[in-house]
Amino acid sequence: MPKLIRINTGDEIGTITDKQLAFLVAQLEEDHEEDQDYYIDRETLELLSDNGCDPELLAMLEKAMGDDDEMDIAWE
Repeated sequence: MPKLIRINTGDEIGTITDKQLAFLVAQLEEDHEEDQDYYIDRETLELLSDNGCDPELLAMLEKAMGDDDEMDIAWE
């Protein structure tokens, strides 16, 4: 199962399902076809929520962001 990592700290955000990963990949901007890292800010979280993000995934991302306004994440 895919894992999300916070790039600047190397901390594991959590394990997600293939369906959750497919949602993220579809919603977030990729620089190239094989891109596996993404920039997320508060607006992105709101957009994900508005577009039907799984509540568990959204909570995981919000917790990982903490008090920060933005973060870079990757999946592996």
